[in-house]
Amino acid sequence: MAGLDASTRIPIEIRLHQRSRVLEVSFEDGESFQLSYEFLRVFTPSAEARGHGPGQEVLQVGKRNVDIERVESVGNYAIRPIFSDGHDSGLYSWDLLYNLGRNQQQLWQAYLDRLQLAGGSRDAPEPPPLAAKAQGGCNKH
Repeated sequence: MAGLDASTRIPIEIRLHQRSRVLEVSFEDGESFQLSYEFLRVFTPSAEARGHGPGQEVLQVGKRNVDIERVESVGNYAIRPIFSDGHDSGLYSWDLLYNLGRNQQQLWQAYLDRLQLAGGSRDAPEPPPLAAKAQGGCNKH
């Protein structure tokens, strides 16, 4: 039972709400949290975002409209969300999900503060217009 100990709170239900982009997780102790897909993507525990030590974190930007396409079980201790931006390497243990839920407001505000300081945006950048469209169509020779 990797990752579990006597203090681990076990989810009894995990539901994806696609329209509102919220993952709802309910625990056996009666607590329930609604975590936005964006929040979960921003706080991915993957090494590519967290780095391999303090100060190596990569600020996640442009994730406002990210979706979770599906969630895979990882043993009996975690889930792996498959995000619409291709990210699929974050393993969210039961303890991590619980702690994200419990500390959601403080974590989110700290993220927004870091984002503002870095001049980043929650919105993905607009794709550049196609050259042909920018010139009003393409010319045939």
